[in-house]
Amino acid sequence: MPHNGVALQQATGLHWICLAVGVAAPGFAIAQTVVAPLCKVHGMKTCHMKHTRPPSAAGNALGPMQARAFLHGIRLRSGQVLATALTAMALALSTLPTVEAQPLQPSALVAPVSKERHVGKVVLVQLVTPDLAVAKRFYGGLFGWRFRDLQLGGDDYSEAFLDGQFVAGLLHKAVASGERRQSSWLTFLSVADVDAARSLAVAHGAKVLLAPHTIPGRGREAVLADPQGAVFAVLASSAGDPPDEMADPGEWIWSSLSTPDPEANAGFYQTLFGYEVFELPADEGARHLMLASDNYARASANPLPSNRPDGRPYWLNYIHVEDVAAMSAKVISLGGRVLVEPRMDRHGGKVAIVADPLGAPFGLLEWPDEQSKELTK
Repeated sequence: MPHNGVALQQATGLHWICLAVGVAAPGFAIAQTVVAPLCKVHGMKTCHMKHTRPPSAAGNALGPMQARAFLHGIRLRSGQVLATALTAMALALSTLPTVEAQPLQPSALVAPVSKERHVGKVVLVQLVTPDLAVAKRFYGGLFGWRFRDLQLGGDDYSEAFLDGQFVAGLLHKAVASGERRQSSWLTFLSVADVDAARSLAVAHGAKVLLAPHTIPGRGREAVLADPQGAVFAVLASSAGDPPDEMADPGEWIWSSLSTPDPEANAGFYQTLFGYEVFELPADEGARHLMLASDNYARASANPLPSNRPDGRPYWLNYIHVEDVAAMSAKVISLGGRVLVEPRMDRHGGKVAIVADPLGAPFGLLEWPDEQSKELTK
């Protein structure tokens, strides 16, 4: 499933982890054959020809002329049966209804439909990339994701699945000649009303990058930039939000915001999503904040890396893995890069920050199995 919440007590050691990054179509089948009914029309119980003995006169064999006439009659009757069968089949096929293939729709976030709504939760993470084939090869090899290709608003789009569960979207966007733009992961946060969220965000200094629009099968969404420039999206899922459960390996588990002024930006997101904001222990002069809702930590707000204090603000998303060091080595073997080497988290886990072959950064998080999944403040 997509991104999952983390219990507050578990999440307090994650605030520093990004400090070194600057960054099947409808159809039909013919259920019955038309040949068997035709056999009945011609007096046969099955479609096999009955074995026929030639007539004899008082046990005497047929003469040459009689034999030729008898065999000619058999050939004639067989030809008539075959011609009748083919004609009937053609007529039957011509009366079948024409079914036009419908375009595939994006998968719902959850199935079956849920009434859950967790405003402020990261419910979808979507890659924007100039090369879908390269991205699919990399992430499929790294996490075992499988893909389903379709069209989304005229663009090539692929959905990633893990054990049958939808985990991510991959959107192809071509880069113009001479333009330099790396791939990136877009963070979608849950809202109840996209249009209302858009208006509220703009009233508090955000910019609209992609106006609210509806994606059939997925819900209504919009892409925004917060007052300090970090790009994010809001989504009102038509099927409800995924439940708050610990992510399995290969699924999204955490998100962090790096920004010049964590306190001011946390205030913006608090206004937009109704977060509770908690201050985390930090080095002198730094502010690290936790954003929570429904008694679950949703994300952290952190200062930009010290080596790039004037860099562009960004969201970074983390995938749960069982062995950060092994997965970091696998990233390199598949053509990616390690941006921040594996290191210990203060709660006993490990983290690393890596990039795919086209430059999209994301995190790897090894979370201790003994950590409780229960909601704890």
